[in-house]
Amino acid sequence: MHRTPAILTVIATLVGSLKAYHPTNFDNRLEVIAFGSCNRQHLPQPLWPVIASHKPDLWIWAGDNIYGDSEDPKIIEQRYAIQLANPNYAAFRTQHPIVGTWDDHDYGWNDANKDYPIKHLTQQMALDFMDVPSNDPRRSREGIYGSYDFGPEGQRVKVILLDGRYFSTGKQATSLELLGDEQKNWLKKELENSTAQIHLFVSGIQILSEDHRWDSWARYPADREWLLSQIAENKIPGAIILSGDRHIHEFSVLEDERIGYPLLDATSSGLTHSWKKFKREPNRHRVGEVHKDLGFGLLTLDWSESSCKVTVQICDLENQPVNELIVNFNN
Repeated sequence: MHRTPAILTVIATLVGSLKAYHPTNFDNRLEVIAFGSCNRQHLPQPLWPVIASHKPDLWIWAGDNIYGDSEDPKIIEQRYAIQLANPNYAAFRTQHPIVGTWDDHDYGWNDANKDYPIKHLTQQMALDFMDVPSNDPRRSREGIYGSYDFGPEGQRVKVILLDGRYFSTGKQATSLELLGDEQKNWLKKELENSTAQIHLFVSGIQILSEDHRWDSWARYPADREWLLSQIAENKIPGAIILSGDRHIHEFSVLEDERIGYPLLDATSSGLTHSWKKFKREPNRHRVGEVHKDLGFGLLTLDWSESSCKVTVQICDLENQPVNELIVNFNN
């Protein structure tokens, strides 16, 4: 049985005594959603007040929420504790519900895959960090994947949190696999039974970009194609991908006639550090410019009786949008 690490428990109690930060109200519709990734706990974190100024109904972690980078659970516990004690983040999390997934550095190690030896411990640490309740299904199964529905019928958003680490064979394996059978079976049922109008697929690594040499779903072509076919076959409305990992911010758009509308992968990566020396990199799906400084992602949902207009932005440290796309989905 998992026991919450003592250091994490003490810090979480001191910092988190005001309220629970995991969502408790799933009935109200979402109108403002913020997300981001790549957050090094030792670095300054100036973006939290900027993000808070938008009064998001939900914050979504898209991975590398801390940099654990160890096989010693005590070290990872301490690094989560440092993040929880950060004043800007502590203030932010008292006001805004939080969900999220992970990527490699908070899973445990750079490019770590299913062979990472203490993944059963780091899974619970990550869920502790995001205040996931003890009775949540994510607590009792392998992998951090899960989903949450927000809003009333006709104005519902499903947030789908994917796990690209726990079951991954690694991109150098002979037989490439990312999601694993259990997660795929779960996701298939989630999509078949969904009643949502907007579906947010959250992935620690990019799903659509396929030209760079770094980690992405393009390294696992069978799983990438499987996901796209599931979106198409189930006629999933309003699909948008939110991703991290890259230390840059960019939009990728796939025109797949099977899906019936342009599929957007919004990558926001760089809450505390970024790839400032980035010059150029191919991405056949890129729309707009790459932002290589600190920033976060912002979704504004404008609901009406017949449609939902989603404005997707990348905002910088000065709270200015540096990239923006507007997508309209019929309800």
